[in-house]
Amino acid sequence: MGGRRGSRTQRKHFKQSRENVWKRPKTESSSDPNNPAWQPFATQNPSFDEYYKEQRIVSPEEWDAFMEMLRKPLPAAFRINATSQFCEDIRSQLANDFMKSLQAEAIEGGDLEPIKPLPWYPDNLAWQSNFSRMQLRKNQTLERFHEFLKLETEIGNISRQEAVSMVPPLFLDVRPDHFVLDVCAAPGSKTFQLLEIIYHSAKGRFLPDGMVLANDLDVQRCNLLIHQTKRMCTANLIVTNHEGQHFPGCRSHKNISNGSETTNNLEQSITQLLFDRVLCDVPCSGDGTLRKAPDIWRKWNGGMGNGLHCLQIHIAMRGLSLLKVGGRMVYSTCSMNPVENEAVVAEILRRCGGSVELVDVSNELPQLIRRPGLTKWKVRDKGVWLPSYKDARKLQRNGIVPSMFPSGKNYADLTNNNQKSENGESVNAEDVVQPDDTISSIDDLEEEVSDLPLQRCMRIVPHDQNTGAFFIAVLHKVSHLPAIPDKSATSQGKLSTRSELYENLSDQATEEINGLEVSSVDGADEKILEVASKAEENISEMALEAADEKISEETSEVDEKISEVALEADLVDDEPAGGAPESNSSEAADKKTDSAKTGEKRKLQIQSKWKGVDPVLFFQDETIINSIKTFYGIDESFPFTGHLVTRNKDANHVKRIYYVSKSVKDVLDLNFRVGQQLKITSVGLKMFERQSSREGSSAPCSFRISSEGLPVILPYITKQILYASPADFKHLLQYKSIKFADFVDADFGQKAADLMLGCCVIILREDHIQADALAIAIGCWKGRSSLSVMVTAMDCQELLERLSARMETEKNGTLAPESLGVLDKKQDMSGENGTPLEDHNVEAMKIQDTNASE
Repeated sequence: MGGRRGSRTQRKHFKQSRENVWKRPKTESSSDPNNPAWQPFATQNPSFDEYYKEQRIVSPEEWDAFMEMLRKPLPAAFRINATSQFCEDIRSQLANDFMKSLQAEAIEGGDLEPIKPLPWYPDNLAWQSNFSRMQLRKNQTLERFHEFLKLETEIGNISRQEAVSMVPPLFLDVRPDHFVLDVCAAPGSKTFQLLEIIYHSAKGRFLPDGMVLANDLDVQRCNLLIHQTKRMCTANLIVTNHEGQHFPGCRSHKNISNGSETTNNLEQSITQLLFDRVLCDVPCSGDGTLRKAPDIWRKWNGGMGNGLHCLQIHIAMRGLSLLKVGGRMVYSTCSMNPVENEAVVAEILRRCGGSVELVDVSNELPQLIRRPGLTKWKVRDKGVWLPSYKDARKLQRNGIVPSMFPSGKNYADLTNNNQKSENGESVNAEDVVQPDDTISSIDDLEEEVSDLPLQRCMRIVPHDQNTGAFFIAVLHKVSHLPAIPDKSATSQGKLSTRSELYENLSDQATEEINGLEVSSVDGADEKILEVASKAEENISEMALEAADEKISEETSEVDEKISEVALEADLVDDEPAGGAPESNSSEAADKKTDSAKTGEKRKLQIQSKWKGVDPVLFFQDETIINSIKTFYGIDESFPFTGHLVTRNKDANHVKRIYYVSKSVKDVLDLNFRVGQQLKITSVGLKMFERQSSREGSSAPCSFRISSEGLPVILPYITKQILYASPADFKHLLQYKSIKFADFVDADFGQKAADLMLGCCVIILREDHIQADALAIAIGCWKGRSSLSVMVTAMDCQELLERLSARMETEKNGTLAPESLGVLDKKQDMSGENGTPLEDHNVEAMKIQDTNASE
């Protein structure tokens, strides 16, 4: 802690500059025989072959086909967004345009494989293509298809995702009212898919009752996750930044109910953060992605999976502790290693006893070719095969733990009831996590076989359906997890290491989260929780120097602290039972600071104190809210109160207002009540944004409706809304800004001129005129003399192409796209007054520049 901090090493400290190994002469590779020219990635690794042949993940007869497929590039796969208003149009275009055109063409001797839907994905929403870059450059249809993919992906109508990565969410059986946790969510393709399923199954309701909470440990990956899911335009998503194995439980000690089924009742506030579905796509060695990441061939070694095994168990156990009774969790990896797959699932089942069962889903998705999980495997460490843990003990392999082996037996000496395993866990022969274990003979060298139903797990191998490799296990929680007794404090009266402390905290949080009743005999469990709470506080206050300190088991405030076991090193105890902190009160923060300085127990950090993360505050400025309601004539049935949030503490300088669903609102309320345990990096749907242009400041309402939020609020708008003919609608999309007198429909131009200055909504007038969420609408700015669109150029392009294709289909192909309202440039490049329409774009460009930060 003390001492003089060394200065940063700089270039001037070196007498001679160091060689830059990345910059070499261009002729070096060709002139030096020892430095040959660049070669593609090697697609072989003898250690890989030896390891997986011994594990028998495929039969010897299939090995050559398996390896041949691993060395081929992975086909591209993508998924149509089922909630897009153009979903049917895109699916029809793929089937009737691109697929048929490519089937009819003979490219390079007929070697081209046309695009095709994945047979096992529902409703033909997922497709696969297999083209090389050379083919894309040579073929006009492929080039058009490639441009189509790029545009629709950027808009959000299509998501690029590996085929096998689409499988885990399908086995979660998600419904529209489910709370779903994606523990390790980045980069976000599965989160996007989960949101699609929730919205699609809601079947046109205002907003689904469910929500998705997407979490990731890495801040940069969280940013990628936010970028991915932003295309979904959803109010039912929260993105958090936590370690998966220490994800906060957010249990409030107000109105605690032992029935987990009632905690998510939307008619009352939730008191505990529990989920109906949990997706644990855990960090792994990733050798199932060799086809798209061939550099793994060079890096791969047999110990990669061993180092991740314990972390994967902890993340999975945390996911189960946050799962409701009756809920379903999917554990998945993109690895082929049984130490990361079946061994983890087996350990989960042993720890949970009969409270969790492995689900047989062999009848689901029948067209997906999958293989059963392994029941026997070996562990390899430093070039040596270890059939069982007793061999690791004999060879003193400190990185190997009993749970890596099929039986999970530790072969410990019966006289040592509290021996520590190499991963820092206490191994107790009487522990409930290893029931009915018998000490096998140390001379028994037979290969172990698991007696658990691991064949219910699924393995997807590349050569079955030309995909990557994946592992999936579906778990069903049938009852509360067993209470795991304290392994250190009760036997030794102390917590000797930080890892032991966190293991103890995780166990106690598992008990808490599942609503277990506290022992009424002697209060021992309450005292254990108090011990854990005090130990966590000591870690935060004494710079993690709690090793070998005795912790008092006496307590006088047990009931208050049961729900206050913090799982993060950055956090300490919860708020007292007095109430939730005010979202925008600086006095509360000052009181917390003062109490900490006076030596009182420190409270959880307020939201704004999360380093690098803006606070999440409910927006309650009635003046602004009423001005928005009045200006747009928003119907009273639209749920406004309590659904608006902002990320700015200064209400006078709020730039963006976000809208959250009822389910997200409940979680935010709970988060305030428990002392802001969730580190929220993104929440809600951007609904309103302050217009900062010169005309925006003089408008009756300075907040415009954002493009993302327009579909949600559109059915409730009664003012500042107009219906445009297809010709005028397409004129707006093409030229971005048009004077009132220059519209084809003069009546429409007059109505536009009569609107109040500010944001307005223009809806495409079709046969069925109805302002619902499926209507094609855009936000515009009504200026003093013109109407300017407020959507991006890419959105305009996509809408133009989509409308042209739709109209051409409706006309049965009798009219060319140019005759469907697209302006003839020779006739319509100027308005009625002879002013070039390009000059009208100046105002629109100024307005769009203010939206560049969106």
